[in-house]
Amino acid sequence: MIGSLRGRIASKTPPQLTVEVGGLGYELEAPMSTFFHLPAVGEEVRLLTHLVVREDAHVLYAFATEEERRLFRSLIRVSGVGPRIALALLSGISVSAFIQCVRNEDIAALTRVPGVGRKTAERLIVEMRDRLAAPHPTHETPAAAGAASPEDEAYGALVALGYRPAEATRLLKAAGPGTHSTEELIRRALQGAARE
Repeated sequence: MIGSLRGRIASKTPPQLTVEVGGLGYELEAPMSTFFHLPAVGEEVRLLTHLVVREDAHVLYAFATEEERRLFRSLIRVSGVGPRIALALLSGISVSAFIQCVRNEDIAALTRVPGVGRKTAERLIVEMRDRLAAPHPTHETPAAAGAASPEDEAYGALVALGYRPAEATRLLKAAGPGTHSTEELIRRALQGAARE
């Protein structure tokens, strides 16, 4: 498995690019979110990769951040969603916006992505809900790949307790603004749910 590449950009024509590494030219496909952050042709770049082996081809996909690659890998495990649709999703919507779409069960936003119909959007929401229930950083910079925010941790805990994603989001909003610890957010959300 090829996990990452560091080399010089030899060419780029969305969604494809070629990166020269030690005299070899690797052909890659990347979402537009990655393309927007690529340096000019001839410049050095480091990209995270995922290799998809098919009967008729080996395709190497490139990503600027670990969050993009992690979401791509989760998406291609969803029934009926292949690398092409996963690439379209990452090109048409940011990682954090996709997470919000799943949490809020926003089918309309997902169907605006080319290649994603209503049935595929519904399947994405159902199958990705559990995968995204774990705390997940909402920032897309490599430096932000550290700890999740208290809001993300509280959201994950509420979903693990059996609350639907939209309901968990609503309860956390009702818990009130301000800087609270994860435990305080959960406590306020559960108190709010008990009052309803």
